[in-house]
Amino acid sequence: MDTALPLDYAACESARLARDARFDGVFYTAVRSTGIYCRPVCPAPPPKPRNVDYYPTAAAAAAAGFRPCLRCRPELAPEAQDALHNETLQRALALIHDGYLQDAAVGELAARVGLSARQLQRLFVARLGAAPAQIHATRRLLLAKQLLTETGLPVTDVAMAAGYNSLRRFNAAFLEGCGMPPSAIRRQRGALDDGALTLRLGYRPPLDFPAMLAFLRRRCIPGIEQIGDDRYQRVIGPAERPSIITVTADPRRPELLLQLGQIDPRGIPGVVRRVRRIFDLDADLRMVHASFAQEPLLARGVAERPGLRVPGGWDGFEVAVRAVLGQQVSVAAAITLARRVVDRFGGVLEGMPEGLDREFPTPAQLADAPLESIGLPRSRAATVRAVATAVAEGRLDFAAGQRLDTFIERCVALPGIGPWTAHYMALRALGLPDAFPAGDLVLQQVLGEGTRLSERATEARSQAWRPWRAYAVLHLWHLATPTVTTSGDTK
Repeated sequence: MDTALPLDYAACESARLARDARFDGVFYTAVRSTGIYCRPVCPAPPPKPRNVDYYPTAAAAAAAGFRPCLRCRPELAPEAQDALHNETLQRALALIHDGYLQDAAVGELAARVGLSARQLQRLFVARLGAAPAQIHATRRLLLAKQLLTETGLPVTDVAMAAGYNSLRRFNAAFLEGCGMPPSAIRRQRGALDDGALTLRLGYRPPLDFPAMLAFLRRRCIPGIEQIGDDRYQRVIGPAERPSIITVTADPRRPELLLQLGQIDPRGIPGVVRRVRRIFDLDADLRMVHASFAQEPLLARGVAERPGLRVPGGWDGFEVAVRAVLGQQVSVAAAITLARRVVDRFGGVLEGMPEGLDREFPTPAQLADAPLESIGLPRSRAATVRAVATAVAEGRLDFAAGQRLDTFIERCVALPGIGPWTAHYMALRALGLPDAFPAGDLVLQQVLGEGTRLSERATEARSQAWRPWRAYAVLHLWHLATPTVTTSGDTK
């Protein structure tokens, strides 16, 4: 077996033969007799074991000379999360997935995470089987393959969406990586059902989509989001060319369907990344649940809601403002305040349908805003302005690849931001899986099972669940009885 990562061959073989969707994106099967690499769930007849190699990433298989399968489509696989056990690797991957290498060199990426370029290269090859540049290149190629397969976008627009400034370079890279020109994908695809721009977003089951929608619906921002029982809708920018996205669940496959309105092709990768973060589509719940097995409360939570994930937010600044508005009030009261903020200080998007026609105010707009005029207490108004000013000045940001402790330290340095609010922001705005607001009243009461634990005791109890404490938060919140209340955002 030619692989750079010490994969468990027997486990991979068993998952491949069973087409176990829980391992989708955890490894890839490369077939030497065909030169193609597949997902573990590929519906094609299984190749003989002697013809199979296993790779930890699509980029590793591509670097070894294999082409992506046209049938199981590796571009639909979720990302693996095993890298989270190495914080530096996790941060570097988050930056790559956020498009960092589109405009920066690998050396800059290495410096960002505190390594030399050579050290980062060695780490990636040892753990992922491919260098950072290969990871980035493979992601671009697979996005282009998906757009060619699922949309009617012109090839030039596909190249732009995938980050290529030259159509000639795109055609050459696609031919080298897929063994065929882009036009061949289009010929094999056939006619689309309609003209809508709809993308399939894969995940490893289970996913409790109704629970995710219910959580988001209670916290949605009026005028910007509309969340029903079976779909999520949101208006997105830029203001001069707004569009609406709709997310629904595919009833037949472990995939969400993302429908995009008119959008600049260069914005597609960012929209896909945000939607994947909102619905936590790259979670590997096998690993999460295994870390909870020895905790009776969490084991019960997993048994009751095995598909529970961590709901993210579209925009970090929005989440931060929403978190501050929710301090010391109910969720309903926070929604009322959020509506007032949008109505009073946000922009109106002309030509958009009612209920999806507003733009959230920018940090610069809220930095000096008279928020007391909408009924916000003076102290909380000052905190919102402090957060907005810090973001506008670059002292606080919600970019990918941040360390949890560093982000928390920057947040709590702002007036009115304590550890609870900081960890809530890290959990929902950054999707950091180890965020844990130990001061949360609900967590303390549920873990105390009748008596409230102290913040220190709650923090100590959580250490066994690292690095997945954010998932523990969601399970504990759902285990709370209806009579349990909190002064924060978890009611």
